[in-house]
Amino acid sequence: MGMWELVVVLIVGLIVLGPERLPVAIRTVARWIKTVKSVANSVKAEVSEELRVHELHNNLKKAEQQGMQDLAPELKQSVQELQDAAESVRHSYKSTENNKNKD
Repeated sequence: MGMWELVVVLIVGLIVLGPERLPVAIRTVARWIKTVKSVANSVKAEVSEELRVHELHNNLKKAEQQGMQDLAPELKQSVQELQDAAESVRHSYKSTENNKNKD
């Protein structure tokens, strides 16, 4: 939106809403825009994460088909990431089990 279009919108808003309600309307619209941007960024992050997980899954399938030998660097990295994630889950599971046994 250009500067003149913004000026026209503000003048029309001033005429329609009046000087008392225009600032409130501007703040409300700004909040809506902020909320929409926040939701869009969150959806974008979720889609990116799902695509990364899908890529890791495909790379793991390729690695299994190759017998986990002579893997391309990106396949090795994917397998390592999956192993690290599995180890962190195992570690947190063990610490949870140890805490339960102490109680």
